[in-house]
Amino acid sequence: MTTVRMVPGRAAAAGKAGAQDVSAVAAVVQRLAVLLEAGIAPPRAWALLAESGEETAAAIVAAPPGADTGDLLAARGGAWAEVAVAWRVAATVGAPLAPSLRRFADALREAQETRDDVAVALADPAATARLVGWLPLVAIGLGFVLGFDVLTTLTQPAGIACALAGLGLMFVARRWSRRLVARAQPAPGLPGVQGDTVAIALSGGVSVDRALEVVQASGGGDTEPETGDVLDLSERAGAPAADLLRATSSDARRRARTEGRLGAARLGARLLLPMGLCTLPAFLLLGVGPMLLSVLAGSGSLLPLAGPPGALP
Repeated sequence: MTTVRMVPGRAAAAGKAGAQDVSAVAAVVQRLAVLLEAGIAPPRAWALLAESGEETAAAIVAAPPGADTGDLLAARGGAWAEVAVAWRVAATVGAPLAPSLRRFADALREAQETRDDVAVALADPAATARLVGWLPLVAIGLGFVLGFDVLTTLTQPAGIACALAGLGLMFVARRWSRRLVARAQPAPGLPGVQGDTVAIALSGGVSVDRALEVVQASGGGDTEPETGDVLDLSERAGAPAADLLRATSSDARRRARTEGRLGAARLGARLLLPMGLCTLPAFLLLGVGPMLLSVLAGSGSLLPLAGPPGALP
């Protein structure tokens, strides 16, 4: 077998997959697979889906005669671009379309479940960081409620210094927290999808080299390292490459789910740093500091805060 070129990266359209409801796409593909298994021709199957109000199916039905279905799917963007790759591969190698689409729909659904689990795990620490970030400003309102002359205090030199320092720390805390949350987000794209696409090509009875060539020509991107390793293992062991690829893709999605949950757990601990080093000092500077200065000014300890020199408190 020709040496597999292992270059990281996916097709550019795969990066948009997270912006679309992949589960909805998977449901449409699943229904299409069922119609095809029932013996309905692809054009009629798309027409039936269009009659039920499916927008992508309606766009395909409304396309000029002879338009390539793969191109029409790719134009929809998001997860449909991944479906377009699978469709083109199956059509090129002559793989059974219905079972290929059914397995691919399961892969899309599993990948979206992984992203959903990670998003749910990240929701709590991210929301906590946003809420805590506003506490310093809440402290100012608390000073007004308790009857302190916070506004006057904040217009004096010492109060202005507290306000500027507190607002600066709030800004740093928010930027720091956002960066931590962004780094904990799952990578764009759907994990393990390329392996499932190569498996579709192999199910058409073509060689490994031909399968990789078709996948790349169909928009599936360069061969990922994990896909290349599985194909090399299959060649050495004499095991079915398609089954190994599907198993490895499923493992990749489970691994992404586990790593996402671990990342969310680590995020909760890491967010304590901006909270402790920035938000808490900002709370003291914007809340406790002005109230303390107000008390001192009212007691005559800081006459410049209360009025001009010589004025009685």
